[in-house]
Amino acid sequence: MLHEILLSLSGQPSPLFNTQKGENDVTQDDFPLLSPPEKALLASVAHLSRLHAQLRKYASDISSSSPSVICRSVSTAIVGTHLGEFQKKILEVERAILAEDSGYVGGYGIVPLSTIVGEFAPWTRRMEWLWAVIRFIQPERKSTERLHGSTGAALMDHLRTEAQTGYLDIKEMAMQLAAAAERAWMKQLSMWLLYGNLPIYGKEDFFIQEDTETENDEAQFSVNARLLPNFVTAQTAGSILFIGKSLNHIRAKRKTSIAGTSTAPVTLYREHIEQLAGLKPPISPSKLTTAIDYIRLSLSQSTLSKLLPLPKILEILTLLHNFLLLGRGEFAMALVSHADSRIEESRRRSSSATRPLGKLDVLTIKEGDITAALAEALAELFSIQKEEDPADEELELARELLCLSICGRKSARPMTPAQTPNSISEISKVSFEDLLFPIPTNLSAHIRAPLDLFILSSDIVIYSKIHSYLLGIRRAHIRLGDLWKRTPLRRNYPTPWGPPRSSSIFGQAKLKARRNRDNARVRQMRHIWATGSACLFMLSEIGGFFQGDVVNASWQHLRQWIEGCSSSTTSAAPGSRPGTASSSKSHQSSKTVSPGRMPIGVSSKSGQQTMGRHDPEALTVAHRRHLSSLVQSLFLTELPFTNALRGLLTNIDRFVALVVRLEIIQRNMDLETDEGVEDALVDYAHEEGEVWEELRATRNDVETGIKNLVGNLRDIDDRRSREGLATNFSQMWPDSRQDDSTSPGFSHYVPHKAAGVDRLLMKLDFGSLSSGFRPESTAGFASMP
Repeated sequence: MLHEILLSLSGQPSPLFNTQKGENDVTQDDFPLLSPPEKALLASVAHLSRLHAQLRKYASDISSSSPSVICRSVSTAIVGTHLGEFQKKILEVERAILAEDSGYVGGYGIVPLSTIVGEFAPWTRRMEWLWAVIRFIQPERKSTERLHGSTGAALMDHLRTEAQTGYLDIKEMAMQLAAAAERAWMKQLSMWLLYGNLPIYGKEDFFIQEDTETENDEAQFSVNARLLPNFVTAQTAGSILFIGKSLNHIRAKRKTSIAGTSTAPVTLYREHIEQLAGLKPPISPSKLTTAIDYIRLSLSQSTLSKLLPLPKILEILTLLHNFLLLGRGEFAMALVSHADSRIEESRRRSSSATRPLGKLDVLTIKEGDITAALAEALAELFSIQKEEDPADEELELARELLCLSICGRKSARPMTPAQTPNSISEISKVSFEDLLFPIPTNLSAHIRAPLDLFILSSDIVIYSKIHSYLLGIRRAHIRLGDLWKRTPLRRNYPTPWGPPRSSSIFGQAKLKARRNRDNARVRQMRHIWATGSACLFMLSEIGGFFQGDVVNASWQHLRQWIEGCSSSTTSAAPGSRPGTASSSKSHQSSKTVSPGRMPIGVSSKSGQQTMGRHDPEALTVAHRRHLSSLVQSLFLTELPFTNALRGLLTNIDRFVALVVRLEIIQRNMDLETDEGVEDALVDYAHEEGEVWEELRATRNDVETGIKNLVGNLRDIDDRRSREGLATNFSQMWPDSRQDDSTSPGFSHYVPHKAAGVDRLLMKLDFGSLSSGFRPESTAGFASMP
């Protein structure tokens, strides 16, 4: 019987225990002489025997079939280490019994069953815990569904949690299994950090994943948060992703540098290997962060300093600011002008006479019209350059990189949810992309390698949304301002008759009729000009606040941080109006500091600060913080405000279109009345009445929109005054960093704090008092005749 017990504990099938019945059942047909106490003792042995057999079976299955290398390592450690120790314990007991050890064998050679059971009693708790670990790795499959196994990250987190127990033996086993899992994970991490390659085995379980859909046959990688262990912070994961992407990019370029041949792999640095070898289980989050920062800074100094030099980064950032953020004011004006001319050409092609007044959404806009508008706008910027001015390399770069296209035909693939940063999801869903053309369009920039390591496609998406937002405000401001250039709407036109025609009775009657007609029109238009003036003031102040106090100020702050200029050497604060090409050139020449001409004070700083300033990943994090701050400061996260602004801009477009249409109708009526030029197919008097009806309703909508916009600004001011502007950048950008003094050489960037909403509200209140127009009340407007 002792022989059968030891064999069953070793995992061998034994007739002593019936495997067809419950776990604690003992066969009675073959052993009818067993007493109830002996059956109770053998029940625990049967339970331990079945656990041992199941552990070996399921652990072997996991070791041979699991897609996770970490899970395979843990299951192998369970079989090789812990079940091996259990097997050694069985052999020790068997050896002691055969040697008639007094601790096991009593008088007359009798071996008490209770002694054997008591010797293996501590292993029951251990086996049950190991079985729980196996069930965590590979849950039980139901008949109706098939459950997937655990991920390596979840298993490591589970083992670290299980190590926090009061049982010393369980704690030691959990630490041993966690060490085996972390060693396997470190091997995968080393492949990525040293070579830029995903692990050959188990890459589906690694937290760095390659995107299946890529552009231009270039590999794109992203962090899968579900596969990220808890001891790896989001900031450290971002650094790991950046290092591996850089090495992968370098290796790919080296392979394609020589036609058909492959060059040597990326150089391995002994310091990098030593840093990774120094990470012993259990891995400390602070030590892992320190090692990753060291590798990142070392790689930046040796390789990435040539791959991503500071002048290249400043060049692309300046391009994005000047064109997508409307830093060059003449570009926005040229783009709006040529877009309007293309719309006018499309209107003439599609016979606009039969179209309802003010409706442009039925126009047929072709892809060629949109592309031509951007090309003509850039050509206009080239034409206004003087011969003595140096060549504008930024315009040449803009011609190569900028692309204005229809949103539905965009070549870029949509981002997966794992790639979409929180700042994009927080941006209001109100679209401003169909204001430049009747169909949704956006201006984007094609980021070439290796700058795609610095600027991601998600960053360009945010730039495009901000561009459409700012351009919509600028376009409405330009179109409203153009109404004052239409002379017939503001004064008597043409000049009245002079002698001798005006001296006759007919001439005097005719002049009197004209004066009465003009005076009536002036009285009617007075309300239109008041509304247009108030709206123009509103757009001017909001656009100036966004462009000067937010966009330009934030850009200058970021640029000074990148160049390392101290705040004492900075010039005066930028104006609230957009700059021009000449002003931007002069400002750029006075502010840009090349690496070879760095000031002495800057170059004398510690090497760590210099590394942090010029570290590409630090610049990437600073740029994304800059973008996140812009999204917040431009109120793009405020749905009520963006909704009210979009409605106001739409009403302004209709308001301007109706005023222009009214001018055309009145000119034709004057020709018909004064010169006798008649058109039998058109009733201008009836059309004038219809236009006045629509213009009256549109004017009321514009006034209501101004009132709603100011009310939303007050709500934003009240809410942000109570709660404070959200600056938790670690939540908005998972790979951004907080202040971390332990990170070697990391230069922390704090985004520029834009002026508060109260500053904009004070300007609007002062302007409304000066002009006598109160957006909060429309009582000052008399009813239109």
